[in-house]
Amino acid sequence: MILRSYTLGLASVAITLISFGLDTTKANAQTNYEFSATYDTVVTIDPSFRPDIGITRATITGESADAPYGLSKFLSNTYGSFDPTTNISYFNADASAFGLENQPLLGDRYYGGSNELFGTANDQAKFDFVNGTVEGGGTITLTGGEGIFKDAVGKITFTQNDRLTSTDLTAPFKGKAVLKFSLQTPKAIPEPNTTAGVIGMGFVGLSVFLGKYTRKLKFRG
Repeated sequence: MILRSYTLGLASVAITLISFGLDTTKANAQTNYEFSATYDTVVTIDPSFRPDIGITRATITGESADAPYGLSKFLSNTYGSFDPTTNISYFNADASAFGLENQPLLGDRYYGGSNELFGTANDQAKFDFVNGTVEGGGTITLTGGEGIFKDAVGKITFTQNDRLTSTDLTAPFKGKAVLKFSLQTPKAIPEPNTTAGVIGMGFVGLSVFLGKYTRKLKFRG
């Protein structure tokens, strides 16, 4: 009876270890990144996309000399709509935000080396034609990446200040944007089967040991 209880106790410990090993592979399964960068930007607005309903296309390019992880450039594409009563332009990667269906989803790309990030933008900008300035900001929802940012999720928030070169919005204008990155990527962790296999082998060894131990006790008895 004592031997049976001892055997069951060790078996329970082994099973617990296996369960613990499986749970360990699930813990700490992501890497967090928090960083910021300043980019020199060029904004181009194309009003010829759908002038009948006032929907434009906007393209922003950016370059940074000190962006971390090699993200020295970005390219942002959105649809846009200008409200002349407030002088505010609204931009979104999804044309359905402006009631326009059956259009491709546009996106952002942050690149420059082996690491890249992809996302979709939702932002707005206030035009001050008297002082010739534009102040804006918004959020880019991250949808993936490459390199160390493979399968990244998270967001980029940004503020941007530009200087108008003309009252004609079709003329490209330059500025600076401060981007704050907050994202997570999955960690490379051992497969659950690998961990379970290793511990399972230990459990088999334990069973063999118990078998020998049992035979010795019987022999002594």
